Parts: sequence; C-alpha cells; structure tokens
Amino acid sequence: MNLMQRLSTALRKFFRQPVTLTSPIVLVPPPTQKGDMGPQILTKEAIQAMPDFTGLPLEAIEVVQTSTAIAAACADMRKAGLLGFDTESKPTFNKGDPAQGPHLIQLCTATRAYLFPIQGNTLPAPLRDLLVAPDIRKIGFDLRSDISLLASNHKLQCQGIDDLAGRFRKAGYRNTVGAVQAVAIMFGQHYRKSKSAKMSNWAVPNLSVSQRRYAANDAYVALRVYLALKASQSNDK
Repeated sequence: MNLMQRLSTALRKFFRQPVTLTSPIVLVPPPTQKGDMGPQILTKEAIQAMPDFTGLPLEAIEVVQTSTAIAAACADMRKAGLLGFDTESKPTFNKGDPAQGPHLIQLCTATRAYLFPIQGNTLPAPLRDLLVAPDIRKIGFDLRSDISLLASNHKLQCQGIDDLAGRFRKAGYRNTVGAVQAVAIMFGQHYRKSKSAKMSNWAVPNLSVSQRRYAANDAYVALRVYLALKASQSNDK
C-alpha cells in the first residue's frame, strides 16, 4: 500500500465515510468517545507527498496603490460580497518591540486578489469602509492578531469576519488548523508557503513576486476552503 492509499485509509477512519483525495473531504467528526482526542492533524510528511495546490496566477494579483484603483477594487469586492482576507506585517526580531502594521492588507474574490500596501496609520476610505461593513464577509485563518493590529494601530473594528480556525475546532480538531493543514484536509493537496516570504520586510515600497504570490494566496486559500466547507455541508443535507 503506497503513501496516498494509507492516507486515504486513515482519513476514512477519521471521518467514517468514503473519501477520495481529488474531491473535498466532508468535515464530519466521528462520535466522541471518552478519551477521544478528535481528528488528528496530518503529518508534514503526508502533506508533502500530496500534489501541489494551484494558487492564483500572477496576472490575477493586483497591487492597489492609486486612489482610482482603490475605488475600483473595493467596488468589485462589494459586488462579490464574500472575500478571502489576511494581513502581513514587517516582522520584529527584538523582544519588547511594539507590534507594527499591518503593512499589507490582502483581500480576494474567487478570481482576483487585491493587495493594499499601508503607509503610516492612514487607511484609504473605501478600504476602511469595506473592512467595517458587516454585510461583506471576510474569511481567513486565525485572524485574531490581524484584527487586533487594525484596532490598535488604525482604530478600526473589522466586521463581517469569519475565522476558519473556529470552524475546524467545531468539527473536532483540538489543534489550530491553518492554511496548509486545511488545504490538505479539504483537497488532498500541498499548499506550499515560502518561509523567506513570510519573514520578509512587508513595509517595502515595491513587493517582490514571491511576496505578492504569498500574500494573495493566503487570502485565496481561505476563500477556497470556506467554499469547500459550505459545499460539503450542502451535500450532507
């Protein structure tokens, strides 16, 4: 039995239902028993053996900087109504340094990602209005620090937030499920994240190609996982 067959067998035990690695896996945990630790996260080795997840192409990623482009991007996202959401901040390496940022806010529809570099403590009005709109759903992974930085550094209270970490906890996962784990669980694919991009300087005026791909696809993955979860719930009814 090869690795993918063993993984499929293990997943069937977790979810008590047939599974294929080419279609979304329904997040229905098995009945809880005394001492049951719930569904377990997949190992690094198992995830690395999966086929790669295909993110947004570079031409679908827009760095939004002019007032005209900001207004157009926010209008497009208001039409969509459902967005992937994340932020990036320049890392701090010295203990006790105050948290800065976010230096980049990324939002995406099902087909396009918009990256908003943030200079200083001023957010463009159309972007601020979008983030506080309760009817515009923003989907992301473990957004507590992102929301906290926006509140403390920009006096902005985000509304319409749907944090996927909570959805996986309700499904029985005791450990926090991030983007890489979620893609493996839902799609049987490996979402590769660049460590160098993650720890890069997000306050630079011109983002590298690696930074653009990293930021855009973190938001895109959140939206894709959310849509797969909703589809699996509809199939259960």
